[in-house]
Amino acid sequence: MPPRAGRCHVVDFSTIPGVPCPCGTARRAFADVDAFPGTVHVTEISAAAQRHYHRRLTETYYILECEPHATIQLDDEEVPLKPGVCVVIPPGVRHRAVGKMKVLIVVLPKFDPDDEWFD
Repeated sequence: MPPRAGRCHVVDFSTIPGVPCPCGTARRAFADVDAFPGTVHVTEISAAAQRHYHRRLTETYYILECEPHATIQLDDEEVPLKPGVCVVIPPGVRHRAVGKMKVLIVVLPKFDPDDEWFD
């Protein structure tokens, strides 16, 4: 359970263990906070990220760091990325980050690993 400051919740992502995901390694926070309808992840995306989609989840990627020429595939479109770019990915959009990067991801509703689908 993250430390609390009054009614607020505070996490230090460096203390959250990373877990494997289709993109690389994710550190996920706030799944246990009833007052917050989503989760927040810091994800290290590897060069071997897999194309996937979600049937219920909306993901918002905020690019913290990335290699030059990094992109994100959104269905049949490839969008260039750089630090500071933000992308909202609604349910049903097949997506894959291309290139190594560090991304802050806000997931609504709360992340559910059973809602990761592959073609």
